[in-house]
Amino acid sequence: MKLGMFMMPVNDHRRDTHTVLKEDVETAVECDRLGFDEFWVGEHYTTLSEPVSCPFMFLANLIARTEKIKLCTGVINLPQRHPAQVAAHAAMLDHLSDGRLVMGVSPGGLVSDFEMFGVTDLQVRREMAGECIDTVLKLWATKPPYNISGKYWNIRLDEHFYPDLGVGELIKPYQQPHPPLVASAMSPNSGSVHTAAIKGWGVISANFVPASTIKTHWEGFSASCKEVGRIPEPADWRVARTIFVAEDDAEAKAYVRSPGSPFAHYFGYLVELIKRAEFHAIMKETPDMPDDALTADYACENFIIAGSPESVTEQILALRQEIGPFGTLLMTAADMQGPAHKPKMLASMDLMANDVMPRLRKALA
Repeated sequence: MKLGMFMMPVNDHRRDTHTVLKEDVETAVECDRLGFDEFWVGEHYTTLSEPVSCPFMFLANLIARTEKIKLCTGVINLPQRHPAQVAAHAAMLDHLSDGRLVMGVSPGGLVSDFEMFGVTDLQVRREMAGECIDTVLKLWATKPPYNISGKYWNIRLDEHFYPDLGVGELIKPYQQPHPPLVASAMSPNSGSVHTAAIKGWGVISANFVPASTIKTHWEGFSASCKEVGRIPEPADWRVARTIFVAEDDAEAKAYVRSPGSPFAHYFGYLVELIKRAEFHAIMKETPDMPDDALTADYACENFIIAGSPESVTEQILALRQEIGPFGTLLMTAADMQGPAHKPKMLASMDLMANDVMPRLRKALA
């Protein structure tokens, strides 16, 4: 079992952007110090609550600040980028980090970004995402001159190809044939899981959906792997969960449900945003659950693992027994919310890495 941190991030938009970005960097550096295996960061252009507009840039800032942790894009929203940019930026980051890049990709997830980039049609976004990553892989796998035709992008570079000068060729990644690729999954029986399985990628299951939904991700991934003769490996499946660990079990559970906690803010923002985007069905335990029952309190009650190290260990083992054998657990970052909460959040990370994970690994051994 590996441990990672998944940061969307979800910061309080009323706080100073400079301050929260510095805290987000601090969280990543602390993860490396504590021995986390992976750090994931999202991409959003048009929200002060999730102010990382370029994961490549954010992760590049971490290379010299960290030593071993994998630097992961969670995710690059492919319809909002040109394939040549994705290929070039990812390859450069992979070199600068000595091969620590893991590349999560998706069709996008923020409605205000869709509007700004003019990609509001879901089917179009899916087509663009597929074409974009296929083009990226072709650019990495071939030598110029380039002539790649598609529905949304046509890439041609032959007139100004000067091999004696090294002009006209994109750099290839440090990892060969390319950095590991991972797709995100939120919906029951997600199509992204099928795509990932047949293409040889990994999967991340979202932290804000019911366990019953996540179970379908492993079932679908396993079935699709078998279709193409691939063995479904737990190492290829990452499951994100919101986790809070404290010394006292009752105190931890009360804290995550308190109105002023970082978790109340996290799910308050997320529930309201998903409702306004009319995508809130993915958070429901059952399809017939009333919309007004979907609240921050409901999310905190159902989507958070909280307690003492012993209790959290038991809850994670029970989750794994219920949904399937995920190989990496991604702890989800929440806003530190200033000095009143920051020590508790950092202490939770420490307990997770140094108390819960040894218990999990011993139990799973």
